[in-house]
Amino acid sequence: RHSTDRSTRAPRRRRSPFVAMEIYYMYAKTRKEFGRHARFEDEPCEVVSDIRPEPELKLDYIERNPVVTTVQVAPDLSEHEANTQQITYADRGFAHVEGGWPKEVDPTEVEHVLRFRKKVEKDEEYIASVAALGAEVEDLVRQNNAVDIYEEYFHGSGGDHSSEQPYAKTLTVFRDPCAIKRGASYISWNPDVENRKCAIAYSILGFQQQPEGMALSSYIWDVNAPNKPDFELQGPSQLCCVNYNPKDTNVLSGGMYNGQVGFFDVRKGHQPVDTSPIEKSHRDPCYDMDWLQSKTGTECFSVSTDGMVFWWDTRRLGEPVEELRLVEKNSDVVLGAVSVEYESIAGPTKFMIGTEQGTILMCNRKAKNPADRVGTSYHGHHGPVYSLERNPFNPKYFMSIGDWSARVWMEDLKTPIMTTRYHNSYLTGGTWSPTRPGVFFTIKGNGEFDAWDYYYKQNDPALSVKVTEGVSLTSFNVQDTGRLVTIGAADGSATLMELCEGLYTPQPNEKQSVNQMFDRETKREKNLEAAAKDARNAAKRAGRGGDACLEVSDAKIADVEKDFLSMTVKSGVTFSDKSPLDA
Repeated sequence: RHSTDRSTRAPRRRRSPFVAMEIYYMYAKTRKEFGRHARFEDEPCEVVSDIRPEPELKLDYIERNPVVTTVQVAPDLSEHEANTQQITYADRGFAHVEGGWPKEVDPTEVEHVLRFRKKVEKDEEYIASVAALGAEVEDLVRQNNAVDIYEEYFHGSGGDHSSEQPYAKTLTVFRDPCAIKRGASYISWNPDVENRKCAIAYSILGFQQQPEGMALSSYIWDVNAPNKPDFELQGPSQLCCVNYNPKDTNVLSGGMYNGQVGFFDVRKGHQPVDTSPIEKSHRDPCYDMDWLQSKTGTECFSVSTDGMVFWWDTRRLGEPVEELRLVEKNSDVVLGAVSVEYESIAGPTKFMIGTEQGTILMCNRKAKNPADRVGTSYHGHHGPVYSLERNPFNPKYFMSIGDWSARVWMEDLKTPIMTTRYHNSYLTGGTWSPTRPGVFFTIKGNGEFDAWDYYYKQNDPALSVKVTEGVSLTSFNVQDTGRLVTIGAADGSATLMELCEGLYTPQPNEKQSVNQMFDRETKREKNLEAAAKDARNAAKRAGRGGDACLEVSDAKIADVEKDFLSMTVKSGVTFSDKSPLDA
């Protein structure tokens, strides 16, 4: 019987779905294997050491700020990968330019600067400002003294590349995008080495060989994007030469096939900003031109095979500022110019002309006597002088390239002090290395590029590379770093090559050794000239006249012929030692 009183009824417990289990572990080791039983006792505290802070020691240290600390629980791992892309490392610096002057003060005038400084130093706030800034500057100076961030660990330890085999690596080829291919007649690198661009003038210089529909454009190429031109230069006639302005890399000068001269500004469009009138220009193609050293940076001069040198100011190209006819002293024959050399180090008014007759002319724009503007003449080449350049480390020595050889001259001598051997192919251009005094480069009509290193050997080129097959090389230029060279060909291609480190890194004592070699050869030529002069004087005294021919034996002629054949022999071909006189 159930009770109706719910308060007296006991509650029903729900049974848990989990069954209680007892978990235990039985140790199989004996007690003595667990070690000695530890017994702890309470001991009073004892002062072992008491180190008090010393404020004066704080002056010996400086707070490192900022501090970058990495904390990672996971183990450090290193990721390895192969990078096949070329990486160029460059050292960059800051150019600190003085500024902050008031408008009424000209910082280039010493008197204005001194007057303004005296005025500021008398001001009462000047001393307070300097004292306030002193504490901050002192802290920065102490921080710089703590760590030498400009320390050079490997200063003066240049690499020795004497045992390294020279080589050159082809990076890319700039090709004329026009359908009618034209020759790359002139190459000019951007003076800013960080802005790796080069301007190439394309033209067909053969007389009446320009086909209809031929493009007149030349191009600026970017080394980092060689697939298409970076900028197009559109002139009224095809460009024969183009040159960057050393003071403003946005401005280029150009000499044209119809004799005109113009200048371009890449910020103002593809057309020339201004050109010279056709009636005031050259009568033949303008083959070469160069910028002059001037305050304005707008003066240049041009040369042509019409025998005239014109000086221009790009601010007003209506007519030449000055002109000069290329005529040797004591002669009425006008010489046509094909190359020019101007270096302000040798003299701001001095320049050199390479002519198509093989003569080199030393000229001076500001000569005391107008008849002396065309000075010394150097004879030696049997054809046009395609390239002419002074040694960048010793300007009194210069190199000329023409016919089948390259020759090194000294200003005071009328004969070359050093000459390369005669090649089987015509030499069409070349230049000195801008970083090594004993290295120069030449290009030939058979498509070969030669690098000569007079520091190690003088008889043969240190490196010879076949750039094109069956196509003549027409132009050449090297970047100011000496590492990159551009070689133009008659088919419109321009090959960009990178030289090995040994060809552009200066070697220890190279400049001194090369200068000693040049001085030695100069003395030798002077002695030979003195001996030849004594022989002529002796002939005059003997009554045979100054132009009498000296008797030369057949054996001497045979020896000279052997020497000539040994200089002109090419690899794999031998000549008979028997002289034609013995036949």
